[in-house]
Amino acid sequence: MELKLARPDLDAKPKPISIEKIEEIVKKEGNKIFYFDRENSHKDLMDMVDYFEKKGYSVYFREVKYGLDENDYIYEVHILA
Repeated sequence: MELKLARPDLDAKPKPISIEKIEEIVKKEGNKIFYFDRENSHKDLMDMVDYFEKKGYSVYFREVKYGLDENDYIYEVHILA
């Protein structure tokens, strides 16, 4: 499964990252917070949360609004090893 990380700028394109790469980073660095772009489907993000919870990680997921527009949000996922 591939997800898109949050854009660093409003004009930038989101960078893709695989769930395997996320798992590799978490194993290497321990607790980690990832920010995902609004272009990701909610279902894909929930599948990722389930994937890590089945592997014994604690996962916190929330939507973060950064503006007044309805589309001004990103997803925050905190994975605890």
